[in-house]
Amino acid sequence: MMMPKGQQLLLPVSPVFIVASFLIGLAVNILPLGRVVWTPDWLMVLLAFWGIHQPQRVGMSVAFILGLCMDVSQSALMGQHALVYCLLMFAAQMSSRRMLWFNVWLQALQMVPLFLGAHAIELLLRVISGGTLPGVEGLIAPALEAVLWPIASWILLAPQRRPPDPDENRPL
Repeated sequence: MMMPKGQQLLLPVSPVFIVASFLIGLAVNILPLGRVVWTPDWLMVLLAFWGIHQPQRVGMSVAFILGLCMDVSQSALMGQHALVYCLLMFAAQMSSRRMLWFNVWLQALQMVPLFLGAHAIELLLRVISGGTLPGVEGLIAPALEAVLWPIASWILLAPQRRPPDPDENRPL
């Protein structure tokens, strides 16, 4: 497979780094910051990122387990986050081969419908179970998650980047 022009060759990702990123994302989501409607779901961003960049290593089972952890921590309807995370992971894995051909900014633009759909399903499940509608500020979270996409990409791909090779005879 040919790499897109200008894209850097990456080293293999460490499974320990993936697990650490999920633990940090779970900790940030669980922090008692006065969970308001417009705060981004960090696990959603991480699951989508690893679902696109490492679909063989991070799958539906990881999304389901992290979703159950979020359900327990937020006292939500059991399985609400698990279903949303699994659907997001499915959509991310289905679009992974196509998404990797785009630069980070176009990826962020294409992630907006995925994040918006995930939040819409979560909102629908919340309303069905007796919750209230959050209003217009509920649309801010998917936009913030799309804005966080380039930052997350830069941070999560940093350990995989190769140092520049000073030898001009070997371009890779």
